Amino acid sequence: MNELLRTNDIVLLSYAEAVLEDHGIETVVLDTHMSVVEGSLGVLPRRLMVPDEQAPRARGILEDLDIQCRAAPAQRG
Repeated sequence: MNELLRTNDIVLLSYAEAVLEDHGIETVVLDTHMSVVEGSLGVLPRRLMVPDEQAPRARGILEDLDIQCRAAPAQRG
């Protein structure tokens, strides 16, 4: 899995997730249940993940919408 977005903005996260799913890209949001630990303050960011093989396409879709993605992981050689 590849992390595309890390944010506290649940509206942005929901929008990005919906857009990617509309394009047929599987998404997983991690850290959603951390609000129980943090007391629902919204301090801990949630992470939007996609499968590695879909990451370049997903990154392009989000960047076309001016959603800043996290840097792509370095290639291992």
